[in-house]
Amino acid sequence: MSSASSPVRAVLESYVAGRVKAERVVEAVAAAYYGEQGPKGHGARSREQLGPILDIIERAHPGVIELSSTADKPGFGVRLAERPFPKGYEGALREAVQVVLGKVELSAPRSVLPAPGIFSRLYTAVRRFFTAST
Repeated sequence: MSSASSPVRAVLESYVAGRVKAERVVEAVAAAYYGEQGPKGHGARSREQLGPILDIIERAHPGVIELSSTADKPGFGVRLAERPFPKGYEGALREAVQVVLGKVELSAPRSVLPAPGIFSRLYTAVRRFFTAST
């Protein structure tokens, strides 16, 4: 993350260290993501970096963030809804925060299907041989 997003980075690092609750992360990330874009080109880069965290937030509890109108630019404010962040998604949120901070790499999803054994591969090969088109 760039130096312009250092307040968000500080919140993310505090969350990983256990000093900040998930609700504070939601508030800081949403404000940075939906807030003013800053210098040309900077906003898109910052939004791209925060995207994985916001995906978890939106998947965990749609409506956890409320937008309200303000007189300031960009014309709306982001505030946390009165509902707590669901505990079941805190592990995914922590992993997304660590990925954004560069502390860990995103783990690839594992397949729940077992790999085909030697007999099933042999059966498939023989079947293809005899059912080949002419």
